[in-house]
Amino acid sequence: MYIPTAFREDSLGPLHEMIQATGLATLASATAHGVTTTPLPLFLAAEEGPYGTLYGHMARANPHWRETLLGDGTALFMGPSAYISPSWYPSKQEHHRVAPTWNYVAVEARGPLEFFDEPGRLRRLLSRLTARHEAGRLQPWAMEDAPEDYLAEMLKGIIGVRLPIARLEGKWKMSQNRTEADRAGAAAGLKAEGSAAASAVAALIPE
Repeated sequence: MYIPTAFREDSLGPLHEMIQATGLATLASATAHGVTTTPLPLFLAAEEGPYGTLYGHMARANPHWRETLLGDGTALFMGPSAYISPSWYPSKQEHHRVAPTWNYVAVEARGPLEFFDEPGRLRRLLSRLTARHEAGRLQPWAMEDAPEDYLAEMLKGIIGVRLPIARLEGKWKMSQNRTEADRAGAAAGLKAEGSAAASAVAALIPE
């Protein structure tokens, strides 16, 4: 991922927080048949390895896991993003040398991909993934709520995914290359739009 210095984020804390907040990633692999991608909900086991380890699962019918992999896999997490209008910049009134852009957060994790289908490992994976996403709900669902024969059948239809992170980098493109006044103008313009996405980006623009 191309990351200009002004937009680079290397601190483990913010990178892990964004992974946890995003949840859904695009898993990409180089294979003998070209690049293969699969959108997957992944959870982070932060305690495994220097950068953590990602876990998830895909359908057994998905050919992704059967491909011959060439090198590491990549999981791309996209955080808040929004269009930035040049009309929000005070500098537009001064010299008009401004152009539209897009602000966004992206975290890229790379590492060797492992696929597995042992029932015990799959159960532990699903239990942890479910607990993460059901936490805080008024009526959280647990695997024990489903009949055992149904769970056993569902386990036969999935493949586990493990990606121990060997390289982790983030890109926070949040108008850091603009003046303080232009950053304030962009944040104000986003807040005025009122959407959840625009507000999330406005909160990340440095003052």
